[in-house]
Amino acid sequence: MQSRALWVSYLCLASSMALVGSYVGFSKLLVLVFPVFLLAWLRFGIAAVAMAGWVKRTPGEAPLSPHDRTLLFFESFFGNFLFSICMLYGVSMTSALAAGVIMAAIPAVVAVMSWAALRERITGRVLAGIACAVGGIALVSFTKHADGAAPSSLLGNVLLFCAVLCEASYVVIGKKLTGQVSAKRISALVNLWGLLLVTPFGLWQAWRFDFGAVSVGSWWLLLFYSLAASMVTVWLWMTGLKQVPASSSGVFTVLLPVSAALVGVLFLGERFSAGQAGAFALALLGVVLATWQSSGRGQLAPVSKF
Repeated sequence: MQSRALWVSYLCLASSMALVGSYVGFSKLLVLVFPVFLLAWLRFGIAAVAMAGWVKRTPGEAPLSPHDRTLLFFESFFGNFLFSICMLYGVSMTSALAAGVIMAAIPAVVAVMSWAALRERITGRVLAGIACAVGGIALVSFTKHADGAAPSSLLGNVLLFCAVLCEASYVVIGKKLTGQVSAKRISALVNLWGLLLVTPFGLWQAWRFDFGAVSVGSWWLLLFYSLAASMVTVWLWMTGLKQVPASSSGVFTVLLPVSAALVGVLFLGERFSAGQAGAFALALLGVVLATWQSSGRGQLAPVSKF
């Protein structure tokens, strides 16, 4: 029975990471329909309605301290607001495959920021993972596509890496939270802050947007993106962590670039070149090296998108 519960937890963690990668890939389709700020605003608004029941304090849960409120704001500013803007603009300028390779650098960047801000030790294996992540990003940035097109947009890749920095900042800030607030409530409150921050920009773009021109399929894809990014992946990740140590769960992030690349190849018509295949392999190796059975990888647990 215990073995079965462990495998169910593994499935939850794997599903969470696969969803993260898939919505990163599918967001490339959404930015062709919706302006970026409007898309972010709709995403936070839909998630706010879905998570309305998560906002209230549970019985026995301590009230938020001023310190917690400050941290929650910066969690949302970096992990929701800036992350979404950088990620959405980034994928609009480059391929889903490139997005997956660059987003795979999150564990390595988290390790560097944890060392700088929290004085956590970086092992030789993590350093090797960081080197692989850097190599993968460099390869995917300057390699031509399999169809002979130009290399991925440098600006798009820079924006995606800024999204990685935002997400890593979110993770490190999350480690400073007191732990007195439930994961569901943190996710709901952070999402509300994101909605508040993006609302002026979203309303500005909504004013001139023709909502009637949006297809039914795009609305369904938007619903999937909103719930997957803000709600479902969180529940799956936290459920999996009940049985799997955080130090071991990080290896499942390998599915992020895999699912993003699969979306690009199967649904967006992207193809691998030799250089892109090498970048993808380096990204996967970097994730495994940075997360497999390494102490201190528990910081991956509180990420809202995961």
